Amino acid sequence: MSKIVIALGGNALGNSAKEQLQKAYVAANSIVDLIELGHQVVIAHGNGPQVGQIKLAFDNLSEDTLEESIPFAECTAMSQGYIGYHLQQALENELCNRGINKVPVVTMLTQVQVDPKDIAFLNPTKPIGRYYDESTAKKLSSETGCVYKEDSGRGWRRVIASPKPIDICEKESLNALVNAGHLVIACGGGGIPVVKTPHDLEGVNAVIDKDFAAEKMAELIDADLFIVLTAVEHVYVNFNTDNQKKLEEVTVTQMSQYIEENQFAPGSMLPKVEAACQFANSREGRVSIIGLLESAINAIEGTSGTRIKQ
Repeated sequence: MSKIVIALGGNALGNSAKEQLQKAYVAANSIVDLIELGHQVVIAHGNGPQVGQIKLAFDNLSEDTLEESIPFAECTAMSQGYIGYHLQQALENELCNRGINKVPVVTMLTQVQVDPKDIAFLNPTKPIGRYYDESTAKKLSSETGCVYKEDSGRGWRRVIASPKPIDICEKESLNALVNAGHLVIACGGGGIPVVKTPHDLEGVNAVIDKDFAAEKMAELIDADLFIVLTAVEHVYVNFNTDNQKKLEEVTVTQMSQYIEENQFAPGSMLPKVEAACQFANSREGRVSIIGLLESAINAIEGTSGTRIKQ
């Protein structure tokens, strides 16, 4: 039996409540396949579209009431509950349908510590919220002062700071639940970003990349396997060109060379690859896989996805 951390992409979960719930059941089917085989699973998820929608809703409300809009840390906390609810319900129903009654499912509100001096605060790069065409994005930028950037050929999105995680505040509770055999959903949206002051913890205006938070969680619970499930079956080099090539089994050294060649889009595939390499390199024998949401069991069996080793 392997201990597996799965990172689910926020974009792979859809753009509306109805679509998200439907896709949560697709994810649950793949995840319960792994549990049925005897693996222990812990889940993290993204929240890019969702947290942007939550923030936009509160921004619109604040315009009407003249009240201060809600900070991003609180928006991430809300997204953890919203997305966690859908995943938890889908997993519980799928487990019940298969007669697996001894795997409790729980969503954990998770604070993730970041360094207040992280250089990411000087250069926002994390895409959140909906896609816009270029002219609309530039208009919004001039009106609000927010930064918008083009995202992997799919449109323009708002970007905010994305500092690296340095610790998970609830790691003791996380390990206690995992060791007790619970199916835990944690570090949702990369975790609620907090900094440690001399006296307490404080939320900060940022979004932590869920792949790096999930990787940190995988190390802290001593996982064997780290899987990033997304909307594509493989990682590619020379993507969208005539000599596009899918990667099936590669080393950290090879992937590092591809990173040097700028083969992977920042804010899209790059953080997935970097996090996967970080986990594979963290201890001998650890493996990372990047693959399609619907093909988790095939990824484990080595017939799908990009597998990264030392």
